[in-house]
Amino acid sequence: METAERRQKTWDESCLDDLLEAGHLARQVWDYVEGLDLSRLYQRVQTTVRSRGRPAIDPAILMALWLYATLDGVGSARLLDRLCRSEAAYRWLCGGVSMNYHTLSDFRLSAAPLLDDLLSQSVAGLIEAGLIDASTVAVDGLRVRASAGASSFRREERLTALYEEARQAVDKLRAEVEADPGSANRRRQARRKAASEERLRRLEAARAAAAEIEQRRQEEAVEQRRKAKQNDKPVRTSTSDPQARVMKMADGGYRPAYNVQIKTAAAHIIGVSITNHASDRGLLGPAVDEIERRYGIKPKQVLADGGYAGRDGIERLHAEDITLLCPLPKNAKSDPTLPRRGDGPGTLAWRRRMAEPESQTTYRRRMHTERPHAHMRNNGLHQLLVRGTEKVKAVLLWHANAVNFRQFKRLGWV
Repeated sequence: METAERRQKTWDESCLDDLLEAGHLARQVWDYVEGLDLSRLYQRVQTTVRSRGRPAIDPAILMALWLYATLDGVGSARLLDRLCRSEAAYRWLCGGVSMNYHTLSDFRLSAAPLLDDLLSQSVAGLIEAGLIDASTVAVDGLRVRASAGASSFRREERLTALYEEARQAVDKLRAEVEADPGSANRRRQARRKAASEERLRRLEAARAAAAEIEQRRQEEAVEQRRKAKQNDKPVRTSTSDPQARVMKMADGGYRPAYNVQIKTAAAHIIGVSITNHASDRGLLGPAVDEIERRYGIKPKQVLADGGYAGRDGIERLHAEDITLLCPLPKNAKSDPTLPRRGDGPGTLAWRRRMAEPESQTTYRRRMHTERPHAHMRNNGLHQLLVRGTEKVKAVLLWHANAVNFRQFKRLGWV
């Protein structure tokens, strides 16, 4: 029998270009990235082969790696670092350039402004080519599980106690660092001081978030003309991700999450924004503002689900001559198409409009928004691994551009 011999050293001739077949997805991603304008990223490069220090990694490689990783359902920089050493597609994209997870993680977040511009420019090209009709825009919210754990939420009294403990620990460590003459101990104490200061900043942000939640509850009570706040439970915020909020998820459970607002047209994502409001009410106006900011046009029709049916948003869209198609609230006691007390002209027109069969037929087109949602879920968007709205938006922009990349392939643009 021929037995395995794993200690024998051999000389192997190999070529990275032979690892992938001609039509592999990694090759298509690289061709797509090569056609992008990455001048903004190249302007940030400080070290090259002709300067001192280690040369910087080509931003096109990092861009292609993260785009392909997003399509492959990889959302961790450490996992991507390991794949760059073991998997053929990632090795081919690296092209012999060594990677580390710090560089990958920093690039994923720092590339957010470029991804935001890329989303606008690519969709604007499709609008000019007549491949996307931006006159009808669908708006929908997607709750994504936050990185914060349920046990990290604390009441305001507990947050104040933890904040005082952290502040005293930081003051003590500062005094020790200044008084200790040993360099080794000084470095160790400095690391402890940095960790304590980071915890203090998170607790301070959590206290500010608790005050923000309390203020929002009072504003909602005033808007809805209630004598008391609807939610009398004590305010609780997370010490690990103060910007996350407990929301009702698709399965009916309540977990820390972010509310991702996605605007679509013809199964293409044309806008992305992040909010920590559990309700979609009041977000129609900001959605229209984002479309106008990105493309300089206002949609003629907006398709939204029942959670967006707020009177202020309906009246604003009516004043701007934008047709809103949104389902009427279900009420077994009375006909929702009949006028109610306090209805403005926009609300009355919306009630009459949604009673027409033609409007119902047009509203069914909103179901096309579920396709980008499904692509993002299939690409691994189940729970976020980053914290804070800015970092969360960066991750969502990668997913939005990955979804549009699939649509570009379908249209033959790649």
